[in-house]
Amino acid sequence: MAKTRQHPSFPEPPRRLGVWLFGAYGGLATTVVVGARAIARRLAPARGMVTETVTLAGVPLAPIDGLVFGGHEVRTSDWAASAFDIWQHNNTLPWPMLQQLAPELRRLSKNVRRGLLVNAGRTIDDLVEHDRGERAPLRTQVDRAIADIRAFLRRNRLRDVVCVNLTSTEPALAPHAAHRSLAAFEQAIDRDNRKAVRPSALYAYVAASVGAPFVHFTPSDSALLPAIQQKFAQTGAPFMGADGKTGETLVKSALAPMFHHRDLRVLSWQGYNILGDRDGQVLAHDENKRTKVASKDALLPSILGYPLHTHVGIDCVPSLHDLKTAWDFIHFEGFLGHKMAMQFIWQGCDAILAAPLVLDMVRLANLAHRRGENGPMPQLACFFKTPFGVAEHDLHRQWQMLTDWLAGIRRDLHR
Repeated sequence: MAKTRQHPSFPEPPRRLGVWLFGAYGGLATTVVVGARAIARRLAPARGMVTETVTLAGVPLAPIDGLVFGGHEVRTSDWAASAFDIWQHNNTLPWPMLQQLAPELRRLSKNVRRGLLVNAGRTIDDLVEHDRGERAPLRTQVDRAIADIRAFLRRNRLRDVVCVNLTSTEPALAPHAAHRSLAAFEQAIDRDNRKAVRPSALYAYVAASVGAPFVHFTPSDSALLPAIQQKFAQTGAPFMGADGKTGETLVKSALAPMFHHRDLRVLSWQGYNILGDRDGQVLAHDENKRTKVASKDALLPSILGYPLHTHVGIDCVPSLHDLKTAWDFIHFEGFLGHKMAMQFIWQGCDAILAAPLVLDMVRLANLAHRRGENGPMPQLACFFKTPFGVAEHDLHRQWQMLTDWLAGIRRDLHR
């Protein structure tokens, strides 16, 4: 559980809050930035944002119109160009809105800096065009990334920043002695040991180094290593992950408790996903797909309380771009041993489903940081497929964890 340092008073929310996005020009990050600015300028409603509902009424949060965006990205682009690409392929970002926001998106893109390049498996780095020349040593890259965020804060006169990892899914990271302690991990960086790290691990280390709350939205297993956790403990910042729960798994975590509570024994739960865009390209590679499937497959036995046949298939269909279809078949046993079945189809846009969650977690992570919390943020478990340090996967019980935390905040505010 997160620990709390005592403050003499409950700090007021910052009028302006920095949001640093690792993977800044990806479809999700771009949708986050466009959505936040559209809401701020009253061009769109805040639909899908928990922090804009009655659940959070009276809780002091950083305002949407005060979010200032920056980030790291390995590709050459800008937020206006990335948003245009999304409109062209998915039409999820309305053209009239983009026309109004384009100058602002280009201006905000000046806050984006070159991302970390690490030879560590077939990640998105291998699927995009960038300079393939001499790569700087890890320590040089890490120190530059830390300096980038600090310069962003100074340049925009910001006191606080929240870092969010929105990079593409990475291959699993083999266990290494450098993962067990902060000293060993920093030594691996100094020795340029690229086999011991992934970009997500380095980005998490960068966030911890600047004392920023960190939201790990991807399933990559390298970001919250024991060594990284020690760095967060050292600088006193909270963190949480992993893998945002936005579609098929969200439905599973809400539906599986029904079978459990009514004693309908699930025999098999077979799922199949098709998607396009860069995520689809990355997940077309088996080493990356295994990381994602492991995150999606672990949930059902935890909720139901017994082993069962469960499998999630994922295939890339390029023409879908950021649109995704998931089909699930549930075979279950009822009274007198009679076998029955249920099927559902979930069709949605990944970025449209995920972007409001990112904005929610940025605001809630900043709130936790202002309260003096550090370590994992279990109150954010309902937003993740594999919430760090939380064994509970039932969406309804996870939601209760969030509302209990909010109730404690309201008590503090009225003391």
